[in-house]
Amino acid sequence: MRPFLIATTLLTATLLPEGPAAACGGADRCDLPGGRHYYIALPDRPEAPAPGAIVFAHGYRGTAEGVMGNRSLVDLAGDLGVALIAIKSADEDWILPGSPQHKDSDGTLEFAYVAAVLDDAQARFGIDRARVLATGFSAGGMMTWNLACARPDLFAGFAPMSGTFWVGPPAGCTAPVRGLVHFHGDADPVVPQTGRAIGPTVQGDVAAALAMYTQEGGWDRPPDTVTLGDTTCDVRRRADGAPLAFCEYPGGHDFRTANVATAWDWLIGPP
Repeated sequence: MRPFLIATTLLTATLLPEGPAAACGGADRCDLPGGRHYYIALPDRPEAPAPGAIVFAHGYRGTAEGVMGNRSLVDLAGDLGVALIAIKSADEDWILPGSPQHKDSDGTLEFAYVAAVLDDAQARFGIDRARVLATGFSAGGMMTWNLACARPDLFAGFAPMSGTFWVGPPAGCTAPVRGLVHFHGDADPVVPQTGRAIGPTVQGDVAAALAMYTQEGGWDRPPDTVTLGDTTCDVRRRADGAPLAFCEYPGGHDFRTANVATAWDWLIGPP
């Protein structure tokens, strides 16, 4: 596969300094004010002068550095000619509404961090903000669902995997999501599609989240069934062509890089 550069920067006094960025190299990270950071892998051959990006949220107790250790994910981004951006939770888990250790959180801390990451990546690496996909697995899938509801303006599409809202979907979102594809194993024991109790709270129900988006986003047309290998997707298309899809595959709490490729193709597509 093509070689990739793990690019990093050091921020000091401000988010977007006027001077030249610090040198990048190896597995160094991009530091943001306040102690947050992210990692970015740039493609050897970008798809365009301003390449798009896949923003990936890790699972429970995961790290952005660990995401960059997933060679198949880095290679996929490189094959697409886009950047892979790995983000890191403020705690060992994403601080989201209803989460066991942060039940009273409204998610603002995490949402502001993601916005800062995208601003920084655009300024330093020329990322095309109109071609950015949000995705993540397990707890990262929960983060992706919450971003789709609270900050749909930040991304061109959302692909949560094996995770949804804690407790249940909110009463409403800030705006209709541009497009969303959810992936889930049919026998997931860690995050079952109907949820399960975790300490003082409970995981949400995927069907309830999809129903909320169906109503709020204008996906009132009947779904079409699409088969991709062993994966079956119910795909609704809005009048503007944007998809809202539920894709189920046989298996448990499994991450499949191929699902990220499908999401990119359906939600972003070629430049």
